[in-house]
Amino acid sequence: MKSPAFSLCVYCGSRPGANPAYAQVARSVGEWIGRHGGQLVYGGGHNGLMGLLADATLAAGGRVVGIIPKALVEREWAHKGCSELHVVDTMHERKRMMAERADAFLALPGGIGTFEEFFEVWTWRQLGYHDKPVGLLNVDGYYDGLLGFMQTGVDQQFMGPWQMELIRVGSDWQQLLPELVQAGGITPADHLDRV
Repeated sequence: MKSPAFSLCVYCGSRPGANPAYAQVARSVGEWIGRHGGQLVYGGGHNGLMGLLADATLAAGGRVVGIIPKALVEREWAHKGCSELHVVDTMHERKRMMAERADAFLALPGGIGTFEEFFEVWTWRQLGYHDKPVGLLNVDGYYDGLLGFMQTGVDQQFMGPWQMELIRVGSDWQQLLPELVQAGGITPADHLDRV
């Protein structure tokens, strides 16, 4: 079997959210991953944005690696259609495996779990535990408040501007996805343009 061109870890909600744009973007991101010969690494759920993202990736010919703790198999309805579904013992094991299997990370709209995973992988990057690109897709201003608060952290000197520069923030998925993949040195830019 052919290896994927890249492996993108996506964090997102296990609910669809109030704005239909969130679901549309989740589907579009999944389709983009699949059309470009990529692999989605995600939390393994079938509900909400997670399920839409995985289904769209699979429908477009991409591979999907789901990683879910035993305790969440019933609550998040583990996605049985994943190319690989790993049921692990703990959240720590889940997040470690997701990080190991990814070339880059992206947060879509989501709740507390999405926030926690995004902040953890960003923290790991600033500590030098990995050097993989980290992105935040700000769909219809969903993350405006969070980004403002993060800037307050810089303004109040609890963070440096260099820490903010470790993440790529965008509102256009068509621009942000290629940037993340290419920043990871995963696929030459001209290859993505030809696909």
